[in-house]
Amino acid sequence: MFTNILIVLPIFALILTGWIARKTGALGPNATREVNRLVVYLALPAVLFDIVANAKLADIWEPGFTLAFAGGCFIIFGATLWWRVSSGHALADAAIDGLNTSYANTGFVGFPLVLSLVGDKGMAPTLVATLVTVCALFATAITLIEAGLQTETRRRDIVRKTLFSLAKNPLLIAPVLGALVMLSGSHLPGPVHVFLKLLGGAASPCALIALGLFLAGTTSRTGSPAASTVGVFVLLKLIGQPLMTWLIAAFLLKLPSETTHIAVLLAALPTGTGSFMLAEFYDREAALTGRIVLVSTVLSIATISLYLAIAGT
Repeated sequence: MFTNILIVLPIFALILTGWIARKTGALGPNATREVNRLVVYLALPAVLFDIVANAKLADIWEPGFTLAFAGGCFIIFGATLWWRVSSGHALADAAIDGLNTSYANTGFVGFPLVLSLVGDKGMAPTLVATLVTVCALFATAITLIEAGLQTETRRRDIVRKTLFSLAKNPLLIAPVLGALVMLSGSHLPGPVHVFLKLLGGAASPCALIALGLFLAGTTSRTGSPAASTVGVFVLLKLIGQPLMTWLIAAFLLKLPSETTHIAVLLAALPTGTGSFMLAEFYDREAALTGRIVLVSTVLSIATISLYLAIAGT
């Protein structure tokens, strides 16, 4: 458990930094939106392009692991989406809710956690999980959000506007361009690689600071979301997703125990800031999403430690 605490401690520190900056007036009420836009338009696209462009097909070709982890993600995402839409929520809100229950924080928590528990042999599966999360799952959610925000009654107009919006979205353009570089077999020049690392390095801290800024002003602006709603989402993320991943990996695909262990461990990670970033960017239920990110991160210390104890790690 102490290892888990040390890994997530910087997350809390960055959220607290944003919260203090807002409460003390160091950053004003518009800072949340502007910091978040920095992440959406600059920092995160740099991360996505860099990850995909520098990936090696030999490292990411793990079909069993990919199917198990992606299956757990998309089953929980789809179930949440169906539940929220059938409950009367808008498609855009339901898509963000789906991310709340399936978007694992593989980047900020996954790499250091797997490295400390599994070692270097766990880095390739973690990269695959990151690609599934920040590319495939993210792209699906953005597509549904854009489709849900269109108001035209003609289906052809909805499709046209959705595709046009997606074609301009830097979070989708960046990994596509990165994939072209990867498939071409070329290498990025040194200065370009350094530039991407410097710019992309701002993504996680800025997203967490933006979350702290938002939480500092949530009570006065919108009130707190229902604890029961937050609890259900956190339960789906911390228990439902790893359980589904384990069922797919161990019983359906019968993967080796070590591969299954890494897949379940990554699925058990707390909700990443990507869902909050989209909720704030599209002006949806950011208060609910922010609480889920915070609560799931806190509780994941206990749930991951419990899983490690059960797994005998």
